[in-house]
Amino acid sequence: MAKKLTIAQKLAKRKYRPAPRLIAGIYKFLMVDIIGRKYKPKFHIIDDVSKCDGPCFVIFNHLSRIDHMYVMGASYPRITNMVAGCSEFYRKKFSFIFWLDKVIPKKNYSPDRIAIKGISEVIKKGGCVTFSPEGLASDYGGNKPIVPGTSKMFKHFKVPVYMCYLEGQYLQNTKVCLDERFGETHATMSLLFSKDDVERLSVDEMDDIINEKFRRNEYAWNAEKKIKWKTHGRICHRLEDFCYKCPKCGMEFTMKGEGDKITCSNCGNGAMMDDYYQFHPFDGAVIPESPFDWVEQERMDIIKEIRANPDYYFEDECQIGNLDEYKLLGKNKTSFIVGEGKIRIDHSGLHYKGTRNGEPYEFTADYKNLYTLITEVDSSFFNFYLKGEYFDIFPKHQTVGKFSLLVEEMHRYHVNFYKNFKWNDYMYEGLELGIDEKK
Repeated sequence: MAKKLTIAQKLAKRKYRPAPRLIAGIYKFLMVDIIGRKYKPKFHIIDDVSKCDGPCFVIFNHLSRIDHMYVMGASYPRITNMVAGCSEFYRKKFSFIFWLDKVIPKKNYSPDRIAIKGISEVIKKGGCVTFSPEGLASDYGGNKPIVPGTSKMFKHFKVPVYMCYLEGQYLQNTKVCLDERFGETHATMSLLFSKDDVERLSVDEMDDIINEKFRRNEYAWNAEKKIKWKTHGRICHRLEDFCYKCPKCGMEFTMKGEGDKITCSNCGNGAMMDDYYQFHPFDGAVIPESPFDWVEQERMDIIKEIRANPDYYFEDECQIGNLDEYKLLGKNKTSFIVGEGKIRIDHSGLHYKGTRNGEPYEFTADYKNLYTLITEVDSSFFNFYLKGEYFDIFPKHQTVGKFSLLVEEMHRYHVNFYKNFKWNDYMYEGLELGIDEKK
């Protein structure tokens, strides 16, 4: 009797080809023409990818959970194969449709031969592969640096690269609140690199161009456009997941976002946010221009703190979750809870000590292999791959925002493979190592 294949083995055995036109047409009709109508998306086609005669890539800046709808709408009638997080293939609600639509699995922020194999098969057959080089939807309304190696892959395949630039999707679906909010969203399709550009430009030049083209601050954009959003009276709900530090008294985890207000329980500092995503500070309050600016200030504080203290650490109680080799996940789960303990970050890495499947268990993820965290659904938990294995971390408190910043800045301090944006160089001026690789 043949041994039953694991989910991972089934994914590894799949053959990939351009997605079936019938399935893509049904998807476009349902997601863009029917369901997507409520978002009132605005599509702007500068360069039509459907007129590209041959294989190509479509990349997009990742702002929300539903970006795939906008990319499909801007690409159609060109049929695309989407790349999606490997862990999503373990969820019942996605498993069958991903197989049907020839979606390619990729382990976020990890080397993945299966993903390269799938991409290669589609490109060789003249198809179009679409993915986000950031590897993750925006945490707080800005873009993340693209995953190192992205442009090196483009150089390998030597095909045109199109860009679908998204605007407003984060404000429609924030990471801190799962409510759908309605305002104004755009998707603009244009040619980013011709085949000649891909051959002519260096990897570093291409990386810099992509990061600059993706540069985004959703709150600043909305302040300029003055778009009013329907926010269901919950515009500040869980805003403290990322805006966790009081800008006035400096206390951490004393901020609380409820309704249209965010307030510090220690000193009363706070603000009201209107339906244009604009803060209106309380009398005498100290509040950044926007949540984006708030988090950037927290990042700068962390950059200084970890350099000032070689014994720095931060920890929280947590539960951990893993995927099952054979079972798919239901009820919006992303993993099966397998243990509990403490998650700790210090200068040597991210550490867990506790239990797993009823036995004592611990691990360390060092910064050579960990440079940012995945927030797969929202900011209540985070994820990463350790030696190819998927882990969910469910902190007891609302500490995901701080853990995310700490992992990125500890990595930059000790390894610096996942570099900061050049326009953020000012954050590191005069500090040890700064933006340079450790010698």
